[in-house]
Amino acid sequence: MSLQSLLAEGKLRPHRTSAKEIAELLQMVDRDLADTAFPQISADRRYATTYNAALALATIMLRASGYRSTGVGHHWTTIQSLPEIAGPQAQARADYLDNCRTRRNLADYSRAGVIAGTEAEELLAEAEAFRRDVLEWLRVNYASLLPLP
Repeated sequence: MSLQSLLAEGKLRPHRTSAKEIAELLQMVDRDLADTAFPQISADRRYATTYNAALALATIMLRASGYRSTGVGHHWTTIQSLPEIAGPQAQARADYLDNCRTRRNLADYSRAGVIAGTEAEELLAEAEAFRRDVLEWLRVNYASLLPLP
């Protein structure tokens, strides 16, 4: 789905971000990724927390590109925008994250114990790779938004 059609449907709106906003989102990502390191936390919670980190990474890309998702289904909109922002090579990641969105919804809203530990670990590995990719994407495309070291 194109960014223009998402704008026309009211699922996106124009947004001007800042280095401060991007840094704050990255802090949320890092907090969530660190929180998943505690094995005492259920796989459901580790998965949901890691999903939140991945969603924040997708949000960074969307905001850096000049958009903000709005309304019902904003997680879906943010994830679906990835191939439009990062190119067709991001489609596999968007598909994976959309599946994770559905699994997270099940764990958060339907029943406990639906996420296997291996699923939580797989999502964590993907989120860590996604973080590296987002930082590189920012460096190449929006270097002025990168947080100072």
